Amino acid sequence: MRLATLRTASPDGRLVVVSADGLRCLDVPGFPTLQSALDDWTGAASRLAGLDRQLAAGEGEPLATGDLLAPLPRAWQWLDGSAFRSHGQLMEQLFGSPPPPPGRPLMYQGLSHRFLSATEDVVLPRTEDGIDFEGEFGVITDAVPMGVTPEQALGHIKLIVQINDWSLRVLAPVEMKTGFGWVQAKPACSAAPFAVTPDALGEAWRDGRVHLPLTVDWNGKRFGAPLGGLMEFGFHDLIAHAASTRDLCAGTIIGSGTVSNPDYRDVGSTCIAERRGIEMLDEGSARTAYIQFGDRVRMECTLPDGRALFGTIDQTVRSPRS
Repeated sequence: MRLATLRTASPDGRLVVVSADGLRCLDVPGFPTLQSALDDWTGAASRLAGLDRQLAAGEGEPLATGDLLAPLPRAWQWLDGSAFRSHGQLMEQLFGSPPPPPGRPLMYQGLSHRFLSATEDVVLPRTEDGIDFEGEFGVITDAVPMGVTPEQALGHIKLIVQINDWSLRVLAPVEMKTGFGWVQAKPACSAAPFAVTPDALGEAWRDGRVHLPLTVDWNGKRFGAPLGGLMEFGFHDLIAHAASTRDLCAGTIIGSGTVSNPDYRDVGSTCIAERRGIEMLDEGSARTAYIQFGDRVRMECTLPDGRALFGTIDQTVRSPRS
């Protein structure tokens, strides 16, 4: 099942269920927004499933894809992990930093009051800040109780999403040295238009991981297509980590961190920082520049039948003065 949010006068938009081909949709009576459905997922699930069956039977109105917001345009909480060990090992090798304690995921709490749509321009103040994209997968939970186990956490994963976690690389090291986490270095993320239930992935959803490639094109050229299944910690582990000392509210979004594979020289990367790191190791210095105004970034996760599972993120970065 695929869910989306249509633009309205409200910042939370209007929830719709979307057909498998992405062409038709139906409103959800009683649940005007995705957050309202997450707040009462037990009550919403059967209604959503019924609408999905109606769409499969050919019902529904044409979907105005140009009017789609992020599936959850603003969220109560955005927790981003760094669950791909190959990316972490590369950064540790470059900067001489120690690895994290064994068995402990890396995670920070980021900006959640706004998620950009998949097609709106990304407005950032300066190219000198080192503008970078970061392709990720993420999950959206219902209410998660404190102390949940990883096995229990799997049942709290209601939706899977695709995210571009925009980063300002020049600002990040300055904020990291404070020990208080990122603020300036992490602007709003972008989200692909469709949030999907785990069953929509079939065999590609197992072990709390998305076993599909995330393809990234930068200015029309393929930048990388690493597999999402090679996480050191699955999403269920990340949820259990986040909920170890507190409840998680319904609508919490948890990210995988930059999708990365050990053979990154062959499959490419989903962020520029990783490519620059490889160049520093192989050639002694980084030669790939960060994003310039006017650059275009495209991301999608394609099923074997050719469909973009989450739809496509396709955005241009621009100056606030343009």
